[in-house]
Order: sequence, then C-alpha cells, then structure tokens
Amino acid sequence: MSLVWKLLRQHISVPQFVGFAVANLVGMCIVLLGCQIYFDVVPVLTGADSFMKTDYLILSKAVGTGSTISGRSNAFDNSEMEELQRQPFVKRMGRFTTSAYKVDGRMGVAGTEVLNTELFLESIPDAFVDAASKDWHFSAGDREVPIILPRSYIAMYNFGFAQSRRLPKISDGLVGMIDLRIFVRGNGRKEMFKGRVIGFSNRLSAILVPQSFMDWSNARFAPGQQTETTRVVVDAVDAGSEKVTKYIDRKGYEVENGQLEAEKTTYLLRLMMATVMVVGLVISTLSFYILMLSIYLLVQKNTTKLENLLLIGYSPIRVAKPYQWLTILLNVSVLLLAWVVVIVARHYYMGIIGTLFPDADGGSLMSAMLLGLSLFGVVSVFNMVAIRRKIVSIWKRKE
Repeated sequence: MSLVWKLLRQHISVPQFVGFAVANLVGMCIVLLGCQIYFDVVPVLTGADSFMKTDYLILSKAVGTGSTISGRSNAFDNSEMEELQRQPFVKRMGRFTTSAYKVDGRMGVAGTEVLNTELFLESIPDAFVDAASKDWHFSAGDREVPIILPRSYIAMYNFGFAQSRRLPKISDGLVGMIDLRIFVRGNGRKEMFKGRVIGFSNRLSAILVPQSFMDWSNARFAPGQQTETTRVVVDAVDAGSEKVTKYIDRKGYEVENGQLEAEKTTYLLRLMMATVMVVGLVISTLSFYILMLSIYLLVQKNTTKLENLLLIGYSPIRVAKPYQWLTILLNVSVLLLAWVVVIVARHYYMGIIGTLFPDADGGSLMSAMLLGLSLFGVVSVFNMVAIRRKIVSIWKRKE
C-alpha cells in the first residue's frame, strides 16, 4: 500500500482536510458535551431529599397583594385544617410549628466564624422526618439540639464564603465540622444551646428542630403565646395525580416542593440539551460532506493514475485503502481531541457543581465515551463505503 500511497498523495489538499477536522471536532464536542452535561446534572436535580420523602407535600397559602394590603393572615384555621385532613388523598398531615421567641445563631467552620445572625426555627412532627430516633431526639435539660439545615445555606457558604476565604467545603459527610451555637431569649430568660447538625434538606426554608424541643422551648421562653400555622406537610396518596392538583388549585394553596421545580428544570434541561445535540449533529454531518467532497476531488484529480493501477492488476479494495486509512486517521484524531475537550470541560463544571452540591455523585465519562465511539464507527463506515463505491465506479467504467 505504501507505493500506491506515494503515487496518490500528490494532490492532497491540506486546508480541505484541516477544515473537515475542525468542523468535525466542533460538532463532536458539542454532541459529547451535551450528552455528558445531561447525565451529570440531571441526577443532581432529581435526587431524593435525605430527610423528607418526595410523596410529602408542603402546602401554604398564596400571599397576594390584597392580603398584604388588608393585613389578612395567610395562616390555616382549624376548619381548613379539618377539611384538608378529610380529603381522600391525605394519609396523614402535620403542622409546621414556629418558634415564638428570639433566636440568634453563630456558626463556625474550622475555627472561623461564618454566620452571626438572627435565626428562624421550625419543627414538624417527628414521624415526617426520616432520621434515626437516636439522632433526632431532645429531652428537657439537654444542652445539645439536633438540627437539619436548609441545603441552600450550605450552597451559599460553599460557593461564596468558602470559595473566597479558602475554607473547607461542607458536605453531608462533613457535618461534624460545623460549630453552631444557638442563643435563645424570651420570658426573661437567656440560654445557649449547641446545635448538632445531622444533615441538610432541599425542601426546607428554615432550620428544623425536633418537635420535642420546639414544644419545650415555646413553653419555657414564650409561655401562653400561640403561633399560627402557615404551612402544613401532607403525606399524600399519588401526590402528582390530577385530583390532588385540582384541589390545591381550587383552594389557592401553593406547593413548596423542590421536586416539582426540579422536574420543570429537568424538562428544560432535556429540551436545551436536545437542541444543542441536534446542532452538533448538523455540524458533524456537514463536516462529513466536506470530507467526502475532499476525497472525491482527490480521486477526480488522480483518475488517470487510478485507472492505470486498476488496469495493471490492482484490485479496487487495494486502491481504496490509502483513502480509507486517511479518513480513519482523521476520525480517530478528532475523536481523541473531542474526548480531551470533554474531560477538561467536565473537570471545570463539575467543580462548580461540587461546590453547590457537595454530595453530588461524580458519575463517569462512560456515556460520552460510548457516544463518541458510536459516532466514530458510523462516520468511518460511511466514509469507507463511499470511497470504495467511488473507486469501484472507476473500475467498472474502465471495464
């Protein structure tokens, strides 16, 4: 094949093949990155909450301009609670209880104070919290309170404070690094408790404490004060059914459910990734035609030489091999470069995802690798078949 190659390579246009390689590389990178980003991001968005089941609905009343101006409360009254409890889709229901006293908090990480502000505590019946009883327990006289933090708090710390101060990032496995002090004031008393963080939740907007602590502390620091129920948690049968949705819409309730928002985001992500991958495939298809045009022009320039080679006994397969190997070499180079680009880009964006979601699973590059191999195989086979058919057409014409 070396002699044949030396004879046929004289009319190769380097700019044409470079143009093909660049266009194919761009298309391949777009397709592979779109695929890899999708498989890396979707599990993060749709991951289940560690402490609250996805079947639980957190309901609240919508706050509108009218209620704000009139000063009308957005709390649930007893009749509304009883009506909700009677609905056939409700298996059980619990109230969110809020603290009726003043709470200040100081949070430190690795000896550095990162938070010093007024806090807002809330609780729900322990049956709705998926935590071990030995971890989620408080008795009167204890100076340590188990706590579940909103994951948004940790995302802000990891992405902002820790990033700028070069402090260690916090994940579920490193909750022991958090030093949280809670200062409670009310009824002429002032006491300090140590908050023991047991984890984070995607579905909370305030710090969650055990119901036993909330009942004890409200009675001790705010005796006689009644807190309104502005939110309820519902263990629903088929939470996504049309019956449940219609009831919630009819009553004007809002669903505070990160899972529903994640599903919307996931749908938009799928749509965006599909669009991006279609664009990448179009670019790859155009690059394929650029390559085939270059090969056909090269074959056309070497038609006389090819005819002579075929006449002296060279088979069409042997004559086509130099061009086939050239296309395969170009495709392999593009695939390897595309993999390198995907690895570098993934290392960058996974660093950002890891900062926002420290417990996000790193996943693997298998999806991008397999897709790249599939595209390489399809394009190479088409290239080889097209080149062979072109050579055979010259051979048949001479016959």
